[in-house]
Amino acid sequence: MNGNVEVVVVGGGYGGVTAANRLARHDGVSVTLVNPRPEFVSRIRLHQLVAGSDDAVEGFGEVLGGNVRLVVDTATRIDAAERRVSLAGGGLLPYDHLVYAVGSGASDPRVPGAAEFAHSVSDLEGAQRLRSALAATPATAPVTVVGAGPTGLETAAELAEAGRRVTLVCGRVLGPSLHARVRRPVARRLAELGVTVLEGPRTSVTEVTQDAVRLDDGRELPSAVTIWTAGFGVPDLAARSGLRTDTEGRLLTDTTLTSVDDERIVAAGDAGVMPDHPFRMSCQAAVQLGPAAAATILRRIAGKKPAPVRMFFAGQCLSLGRNEGVTQFSYPNDRVNALFISGRTGAGVKEIACRFTLDKLVSGARKASSRPSHDGGTGRPGTPQPERRTTASTTGSAT
Repeated sequence: MNGNVEVVVVGGGYGGVTAANRLARHDGVSVTLVNPRPEFVSRIRLHQLVAGSDDAVEGFGEVLGGNVRLVVDTATRIDAAERRVSLAGGGLLPYDHLVYAVGSGASDPRVPGAAEFAHSVSDLEGAQRLRSALAATPATAPVTVVGAGPTGLETAAELAEAGRRVTLVCGRVLGPSLHARVRRPVARRLAELGVTVLEGPRTSVTEVTQDAVRLDDGRELPSAVTIWTAGFGVPDLAARSGLRTDTEGRLLTDTTLTSVDDERIVAAGDAGVMPDHPFRMSCQAAVQLGPAAAATILRRIAGKKPAPVRMFFAGQCLSLGRNEGVTQFSYPNDRVNALFISGRTGAGVKEIACRFTLDKLVSGARKASSRPSHDGGTGRPGTPQPERRTTASTTGSAT
């Protein structure tokens, strides 16, 4: 590589961190990661934060290589023509290549009252607000979880195991992403925990009020705390920056994760989409897409043609409280099959998966810290270089 190449990674989730660490291992590549929070959020543990069994955060010094500069701020616009990122704190970050890894959050419920009265578990701040709301609510008060995907299932089980009176409103079917055979142990476990499951026709939510949830069939469910887990949305940074997106706002890319508008912009994680090769928005996808995005950039720097991305899925791991869980296996293309593990073994597999994911990030940080840092020293995880962390009032970070 001739000269120094500046790469800006927008977003410090699973995709952004893995991309940054992979890029920072290479001489001649300077990496800046922009993120709105000073900590890494372990999204696969946010339901535990709500129930109080985990804080769902890790220091970036543990998961981000010492050669990566961390800027804590929010990206407000990507100027592809000038190759720079505008920050909410007023700064500008120039780049030669950019990794778009802004992730996902709660989608707009588009149901009257939901945005005003329902809580979310899709990001750290939402989960913290929910935990505070539950702490201020009597343990016997009714709690309603809307949405029976992985987040809804895990949140409902976690709260029920903690002694809460929980109703799970499925809208249609319990665990729509699960094989029909795998739904049985999930339903059985929820029943053991005392969760009331509402599924079938006309069980969609039509309105949320301060103390109730109304269904399509006319029923009104008392609800002191309502939790909305139905669907995810992505930040509108790409659209605001004039880059082409799909109808959900995800950056349109080719099979090398490269933006269809600019070969210097590469996506990693939930906020990008390959229209002809869609993938499930998940941690499992993000930890594959991060290194793949880095590989695309490194090949371009080397003057080589990037290779198409190949995704591999093993299944889904669900915790159903601290003591039981279910692992749904799938074919490599993410199509589920009838194989599963349940009970205490299922819970153990989920915990191993969570720890393995974090261990991979930590390992990536160590590898990214093994070459001399930009100031001539050797960066080490847990001992960030002084220039890595900047407050929003000086320069800044991502969405």
